[in-house]
Amino acid sequence: MIKNLLSAGDLDRADAIQVLDTAEELLGIASRPIKKLPTLRGRTVVNLFFEDSTRTRISFEAAAKRLSADVINFSAKGSSVSKGESLKDTALTLQAMGADAVIIRHPSSGAPHRLAEARWTQGAVINAGDGTHEHPTQALLDAFTMRRHLAADGDGSLKGKNVTIVGDVLHSRVVRSNVLLLDTLGANVTIVAPPTLLPVGVDRWPVTTSYDLDASLEGADAVMMLRVQAERMNASYFPSAREYSRRYGLDTARMNRLPDHAIVMHPGPMNRGMEITADVADHDRSVIVEQVTNGVAVRMAVLYLLLGGAADGSSDELSSDKERA
Repeated sequence: MIKNLLSAGDLDRADAIQVLDTAEELLGIASRPIKKLPTLRGRTVVNLFFEDSTRTRISFEAAAKRLSADVINFSAKGSSVSKGESLKDTALTLQAMGADAVIIRHPSSGAPHRLAEARWTQGAVINAGDGTHEHPTQALLDAFTMRRHLAADGDGSLKGKNVTIVGDVLHSRVVRSNVLLLDTLGANVTIVAPPTLLPVGVDRWPVTTSYDLDASLEGADAVMMLRVQAERMNASYFPSAREYSRRYGLDTARMNRLPDHAIVMHPGPMNRGMEITADVADHDRSVIVEQVTNGVAVRMAVLYLLLGGAADGSSDELSSDKERA
């Protein structure tokens, strides 16, 4: 297993399936009266968040605590960062406190890579989202959710499955990680977006691109709607919210074009009524709430494998921890 998780591209097929298989074993912890394993007892995990994100921070915190780790939550607001302290000095301070893992979310693309490559911390570095670059654990939980619903083949991959990703591709770190991971797992990915919301170089991604949402839904096994990130937009990328919703929003009529087994996904938070209507978000075919539940299990798996798991990928140690708990 790799030492850090900075990009979904860091994971080869064996690594990715190992994370997903481990998450499958850990998912049952949430349904037990005592939701803890002793695996990371005595280890310190730091949530280093330079950008607001309630969902991701709480998910990582819950994952670490369920593995019995000590958790330190660091927010840039109200800290020395607001007084001008650099990422290097913050990291060195955390290292001096004995951080075994640093989970970093940063508005600048590449910040987690800088933290890991400069060796300002000796612990594992996990990218919880950097700028418009990547969000690898989100891609892992998305793949985990798809695998549980789409009856993937016996080797645990998503080979041959058709995934349609729709929306603000330009500003999305989720889509970049999903494209890399889904390609590794053998899925076929179609990206649907207005031309203004497709990044330069998308033609070199292992995807098919389209501007026609209706046509792209016909054979999809899963459709993932992306949030329109208005806070990152400094220009008009489409005429109006109403026009965007008409062309690229998922409503009941469009959902009914999907095959009967297909699922609806969203990484959250949602703009209800814009990229997805409320009735679709709350529909039985929507797995959006399940993605949140699965996110804790997947992040537990990442922490377990990076900090406490068996190096050879064996599940013996995990089984032993579950029995002791």
